[in-house]
Amino acid sequence: MFNKNKKNDEDFLDEQDLLEDNEEEIKNQDKNEETISISKSKMILVKKLLANIKENNDRLMQVLSGFITSEDELSINISQLSEDGFDEDSALTGEAKIIEGVFDGENMIGPDGKQYSVPANYASKSKLVEGDILKLTITGKGTFVYKQIGPIERSRVVAILEKTVDNEFFAIADGNKWRLLTASVTYFRGESGDEAVILVPKNGESKWAAVENIVKNL
Repeated sequence: MFNKNKKNDEDFLDEQDLLEDNEEEIKNQDKNEETISISKSKMILVKKLLANIKENNDRLMQVLSGFITSEDELSINISQLSEDGFDEDSALTGEAKIIEGVFDGENMIGPDGKQYSVPANYASKSKLVEGDILKLTITGKGTFVYKQIGPIERSRVVAILEKTVDNEFFAIADGNKWRLLTASVTYFRGESGDEAVILVPKNGESKWAAVENIVKNL
């Protein structure tokens, strides 16, 4: 009788251990899924950045090929470029620092993964779309100067404006929902129920949209 009870106790402990192991595996899977989700988000931004940089580089190569011959390239070696060209560029830029990155709908993400604040008024006026490539010039005095250098292809969508209790604005159309910069909406004095003409990336999905115009709902 004693051995039977002991065996039952051992079976109960084994089942309890299995349950704890399963719970631990589920927790680890959840953590891994969160990690993968974050990594994919960063990878998408990096992919957009690289694609736009490649496109801009190809354009520059086409332009330069019309002015520089293969003989010119052979006559100048790397050491000459480093001594002459780079020093001249440094003299022109002074202490300015130039960073290129991708616009995520609200900020610019640099190649190092850092976020750089983009003035909402500039983003609204320029109608920046998530995925656009920007060039940030940080002057010696610490002033940030942005320039759009690689706009992605856009699609125009007619949506309905919605304002949340947190005073955030969204555009809704065909089951899709995009967040809007508050400065963009207030510029047109938009309100919930108004018709908003927005710009979104032509290819792929986005969380943000740029406001092109707002038609008041009378």
